[in-house]
Amino acid sequence: MVALSADRLSVRRARRVVVDDVSFAAEGGALIGIVGPNGAGKSTLVQALLGLVPATGAILLDGVPLAERSRREIAQTVAYLPQGQSLHWPLSVERLVALGRLPHLAPLSRISRDDHAAIARAMVAADVTTLAARVATEISGGERARVLLARALAVEAPALIVDEPLASLDPAHQIAVMDILRAQAARGVLVIAVLHDLGLAARYCDRILVLDAGRLVADGAPSAVLTPARLRETYGVRAWFGSIEGVPVVVPLTRDSAQGD
Repeated sequence: MVALSADRLSVRRARRVVVDDVSFAAEGGALIGIVGPNGAGKSTLVQALLGLVPATGAILLDGVPLAERSRREIAQTVAYLPQGQSLHWPLSVERLVALGRLPHLAPLSRISRDDHAAIARAMVAADVTTLAARVATEISGGERARVLLARALAVEAPALIVDEPLASLDPAHQIAVMDILRAQAARGVLVIAVLHDLGLAARYCDRILVLDAGRLVADGAPSAVLTPARLRETYGVRAWFGSIEGVPVVVPLTRDSAQGD
């Protein structure tokens, strides 16, 4: 199984520390959520883990410093779905999903039978097979989100990092995407997901990292991390905690007046 770790990872942007001395280690077979308020550094953290932004500290991928890995090796090992992607080229949905196979293709090579099979599996998993012939720039925002997830799944990498994969999705497809991520983890994939829905994070994640002002302020099982005190301190909200049929439920209720404006 793949292993990914960060040791005292920090990122500065425009003289401001965006990620501040973050350390953690993770292995395949887990669904790990990264949560925190807006501007906490969540997206910057996952970009740093992929070597996409300059950072200090150490990042190891399967025990090898990330800087010693080629971009091709990283792309084959860690599939990435960034947030808020725009589409500019009128590709068909199937061709867009096929781009997920690029890390495995040699220059000027053609897509193989195995590649086509991986593309088909990804489209089935993301429930976009009926969109295959549609032009990707002409589909809805929710459909586009699922198609882009399919592109990431088509890599069939041992690790998958997704940044706000539930944006633009209706509740049914939010649950479907979390089911997909859960299934990937069950297959041994290391899944790291930046999430805003604390209820879904509590329900699906094996482990949650909480970022606040760039610092890792909590790391552990959902029940240990998503507590009334932590939500008041990190988000400035009061929440209801409970369970329905054994499923944990977290519902933010109001801003915590003790936090002030």
